[in-house]
Amino acid sequence: MSDPLVSIIMRSYNEAWALQGTLPALAAQDYQNWELIVIDSGSTDGSQALIQAARPAHFVQITPAEYNPSRVMNQGMRLAKSDFGIFLNADATPQGRSWLRPLVTALQNPRVAACFGRQIPRPNCQAVFASDYDRCFGPQRESARWDHFFSMVSSGLRRDVWNLRGFREDLQYAEDDEYTRWCRAQGYDLVYVPESVAMHSHNYTAPQIYKRAFGDARALAATWSSSPGEFNFVKTVLLGWAQDLRKDVKFCRREHRLGELPHAARIRWHQRRGRLAGFRQGWQDYQRGPA
Repeated sequence: MSDPLVSIIMRSYNEAWALQGTLPALAAQDYQNWELIVIDSGSTDGSQALIQAARPAHFVQITPAEYNPSRVMNQGMRLAKSDFGIFLNADATPQGRSWLRPLVTALQNPRVAACFGRQIPRPNCQAVFASDYDRCFGPQRESARWDHFFSMVSSGLRRDVWNLRGFREDLQYAEDDEYTRWCRAQGYDLVYVPESVAMHSHNYTAPQIYKRAFGDARALAATWSSSPGEFNFVKTVLLGWAQDLRKDVKFCRREHRLGELPHAARIRWHQRRGRLAGFRQGWQDYQRGPA
């Protein structure tokens, strides 16, 4: 049987440095029956020329102010011709020729609403963030024991499930977490595909990690069904910071990177403070009550 058509949906913004590797990696895949849909948020670094040279089926250009992740992903799915939407961030570079096929194979099962591949950090990734990638995607990944985990960076969706209800466009963060939680609630499966590998990581500054943690936790509050009191300074910040740092110590010792622990401690502190503040703001915004 011939390979079914799939639609690769890419979000980009000033990531020419990564597109120089990502686009050739797509062209080299052993699975060749795909169309490329790119939604670019006003890049000014030469990204647009690289994208145009790849001859995408659709190249949508929006301004940075118009960017909303849920709206962009819903738009990509509406433009897609195929029954399978494969999402790849512009700064996530497929490793090897077999990145795409395992994702498509996982989506052949009609009970699988979504799947996601393995991510490995870039060589310059700081230890605190490399530790997170190990916890989420490593050989003994901790995320397998969490109540829920999904990453849209390198992933796939079935159109028939997405048609039932797309991404919530009132969320600016954690839209993939909310959507896949909804999929699970409807009885669908989510599948981790470690054979599909992409290189992707960020070295956030302290203000950036605070902002990201704030946004993720604000979005989490929109669907939080337990007591908001579970988010508090002692549990969320103090104990959470200590637990995160303990895992960073273990990772840095194993990787011979103990000199990066002071930086990790500072990043975790800002991350935990952002998480608490974001949840409290989200509870007020979405559930109309004090946290």
